[in-house]
Amino acid sequence: MTKNKPTAGKNGNKYIPFDERTGESSVVFFTRDLSEEGLKKIYDRVSSVLTGKVAIKLHTGEAEGPNIIPRPWVKELIDSRLPDATIIETNTYYKGSRYTTEEHRKTLEVNGWTFCPVDITDSEGVAALPVEGGKWFKEMHVGKSMLNYDSLLVLTHFKGHTMGGFGGSNKNIGIGCADGRTGKKEIHSRLLMWDVNKEELMEKISESTKATIDHFAPHVCYINTMRNMSVSCDCEGPAAEPVDTPDVGIVASLDILAADNACVDLLYALPGGGGKAMIDRVVSRHGLRQLSYMKELGMGNDRYTLIDIDHDDAVITAAEAVKDVDPEWKPDRYNTFWGRNKRK
Repeated sequence: MTKNKPTAGKNGNKYIPFDERTGESSVVFFTRDLSEEGLKKIYDRVSSVLTGKVAIKLHTGEAEGPNIIPRPWVKELIDSRLPDATIIETNTYYKGSRYTTEEHRKTLEVNGWTFCPVDITDSEGVAALPVEGGKWFKEMHVGKSMLNYDSLLVLTHFKGHTMGGFGGSNKNIGIGCADGRTGKKEIHSRLLMWDVNKEELMEKISESTKATIDHFAPHVCYINTMRNMSVSCDCEGPAAEPVDTPDVGIVASLDILAADNACVDLLYALPGGGGKAMIDRVVSRHGLRQLSYMKELGMGNDRYTLIDIDHDDAVITAAEAVKDVDPEWKPDRYNTFWGRNKRK
């Protein structure tokens, strides 16, 4: 960590509309097809950068969490596109069903992640990666065995987060690749557990992410699934708040900022106030600082061209992408665990 006393930025609760952003533009792909086929279809648009030994970073969830990415989707993707890939995870900073490697292994079985190898990367040690241009960190500690891979597919369940406001690709990497005892503590704590919040937390998450994606660049791509978007993270398991936000679709990009910003824009564009619950969670936690700080760090572009792969690659706006979305969330056939959503 740096010896000086940096100051966190501001305005993490202020949304910047697309037309008010400046700078270069990236490509973001979009599909409404929330299924195995939809995931494979959008994966094919960004997968050319993946080479060698591929790691898939996804949030495997606390035991019986109802909102995680459906296992059949991931199994089909691996079977058909990535037969030699490995899911990677780290142990948690909090005491739960993934706090120790032994507990984590049991939870993986409960949640159905048994169809491919899962590497708990901090189970046998920690490695330090440099944070170029960071103001909070000079280096970030990650699971040691993450460095054994050549490429990274960031497969994210986009949802809310108790402290981060939202969990997109940035949170999936920044928290999810940091090891359970050192890296996560550096992000979340100064003197007491969880005493880092708002803009400072968003900046520390983003610096942690930068260390990992700089390590893998250019062999890294991002897929965000906008389904079962509780305001709670998957780390809350069955105790997650019920889903109030309608399912939207899947976005993918080679630009992490463009991918996460597109998801936030889609929430703001949802008709009938459908995005209100998620937006309130993001704004109340000053989570939009994740986006503005990623831009300051040079991690990507907040402007993008949205490509509708369902309709011959038409260029569309976020509002056009979600214009037909029913504001009321409805569970789909993948809601299989006895979480609160199934009991509703």
